[in-house]
Amino acid sequence: MSPEILFVKNMVCRRCILAVEDVLKHSGISSEKVIIGEIHLSDNLTARQNDLLRANLVKIGLELIDNRVSGMIEKIKNLVLKKARNEVDEKDKKIKLSSFLSKHLHHEYTYLSSTFSAIEGRTIENYFIEQRIEKVKELLVYKEMTLSEIAFEMEYSSVAHLSNQFKKITGLTPSHFKQVGSTKRKLLDQV
Repeated sequence: MSPEILFVKNMVCRRCILAVEDVLKHSGISSEKVIIGEIHLSDNLTARQNDLLRANLVKIGLELIDNRVSGMIEKIKNLVLKKARNEVDEKDKKIKLSSFLSKHLHHEYTYLSSTFSAIEGRTIENYFIEQRIEKVKELLVYKEMTLSEIAFEMEYSSVAHLSNQFKKITGLTPSHFKQVGSTKRKLLDQV
């Protein structure tokens, strides 16, 4: 079995990484690397090491995230990505994002939303909007559709709504982005 990756809540800066490395050292736990939000272990933890690590992380204001929760976050991201890119069934296109997620994950949306925000540091809605804008960027770069066709395709209420949201997220108007092109696009896992 390969060594595991542990997810750490509230780990947001270089000092956090140094603090976690210090906790690992003093707990006698070896790691391959520590990055923001993650500990890549050299070996699997024993139950005693896991308890010790949890306790020592809490002392510095951090906590381990249950792998079940991180799995749920990934499921939320995948479903949001499909919904944002209109890659869902016709019946799922018609329901709100909150209902869509609740239906597929079998949890109340308030629970999903608060868990996502606590782990990701942003709301599901913000993540959804960013994913939609990335799809719009893709469609703009291809130059096969007009802005009005893109607004219709992406189910925006109007071209103005799309343009306003696009500018709010990217800092550029869609027409200026079209001129700049693919240099401003992000990889989906970096959104």
